[in-house]
Amino acid sequence: MYCPYCRYPDSRVIDSRTAEDGAAIRRRRSCPECGRRFTTQETVILMVAKRSGVTEPFNRDKIVRGVRRACQGRPVTDDQLAILAQRVEEVIRSRGLGEVPSQEVGLAILGPLRALDEVAYLRFASVYRGFESLADFEAEISALRAAREQAGRDDAGDAGDPDDPDDRRWLAADPALVPGWSTAPR
Repeated sequence: MYCPYCRYPDSRVIDSRTAEDGAAIRRRRSCPECGRRFTTQETVILMVAKRSGVTEPFNRDKIVRGVRRACQGRPVTDDQLAILAQRVEEVIRSRGLGEVPSQEVGLAILGPLRALDEVAYLRFASVYRGFESLADFEAEISALRAAREQAGRDDAGDAGDPDDPDDRRWLAADPALVPGWSTAPR
């Protein structure tokens, strides 16, 4: 690690601590040449493998932009989109992989988006899954209705499974994320 002050090519680590809930490491360093101290932060770069074979760094803003298009004209706030993108990133990082296929990123978006806004979910899913006919939409709408009926029968106190993209109950822990969603018994 080069010293930012004198550009000496070596430094000594004085202290290391985890930061950002374990997603990064902060290191306090000392330069043996000039004696000045500085702090570095190390993070793992999550890479996304696209269908074309190209890999690029994971970008939370790209998720927000894509989902924002699906939410156009819907009662969804920027804060809700930011929370959704954060949760998607947490789910992907929790898998412990350094590189994930873009297909997995899309699948991680579908569950929370379905819970956030069903119309936006249909828009996103129609593009992501490549709906080609009215029958595709009808099948997805039927699945949404069945999920809604099942959610009505589920115990409202059960927080659900955050790793299951089709389980919308886990979002009940944050009612601000989903309009009209409540943890109160039905």
